[in-house]
Formats: sequence, C-alpha cells, structure tokens
Amino acid sequence: MATRRGPAPNSNAVRRNTTHALGEKPLTGKAGAGRELPKALGIETSAAKRFWKTWSRAPQTEDWMETDWAELELTTKLVDLFYQGDTKLAGEIRQRVGKWGATTEDRARLRMSFDKQVEMESAETSKAASDTDIDAELFKLLSEG
Repeated sequence: MATRRGPAPNSNAVRRNTTHALGEKPLTGKAGAGRELPKALGIETSAAKRFWKTWSRAPQTEDWMETDWAELELTTKLVDLFYQGDTKLAGEIRQRVGKWGATTEDRARLRMSFDKQVEMESAETSKAASDTDIDAELFKLLSEG
C-alpha cells in the first residue's frame, strides 16, 4: 500500500497562471499598417518579398517593438536564401515564425485569439493573389535539385 506524501490536494484548486503576456489583449485580426521592405536587405526573390508583406501587415505586429522588426528582417533574409536554393534553412524559418503565431497550433500555444470573421476575409483575398506565384517558385526550386 502506497502512502501519500504531503498534504492532500485542495478539492477546489484554482489555476493561478491563467493569463499570458500575448493573451491579455485579443487581436483584431485586421491587417496592420505594415512597413516597407528595407532596400538594404537586398531581397531578390518575390517569395521573400511576399513573406515580408504578409508578416509586416499581420495582426500580430500591432504591438511589435524595434527588436521584433529586426527579427522579421533577419527571417526575411533567410526566406530569400531558402528560395534561392538553401533548403536547409526551412527548420530555422519555421522556428522563427512559430514564435510569432504563424499557424493555428502556434497561436493556441501562445494563447492568441483573433476576430474570426476578419481573419477569414483576409485569408480569402490573400490566397487568391499569391497561389500561382508561389506554386511557380516552388516548382522551379524543387525541379532544380
């Protein structure tokens, strides 16, 4: 027979850590004002330019500080190198965008929430505009290797 150590658990226990830094302010889901892609980065591929445009206008950027924007610049440069053929960078890119809430799973982990109607509308308009471009670039990238 096992004996229990310590006091018995409280029957009406309450979690104390219910708030999260990113979860305290729900995001609107509306595209932000964005920033122009710095020319000094020397971005060559249209996929990396599209990556910058998407992320610079993402709802997550509402409260970004300069360090966050610097991280976006570095990640955009990695995306540019990825689309130039350095596919080893895929994991690093995925880790970086995951910290911003790139996927549904990432946003759940970060306790982010958006207004669903606005999110669905913006996804529909951006998907139609970029599908053909990204398909052509990926086909080119994969057929070269």
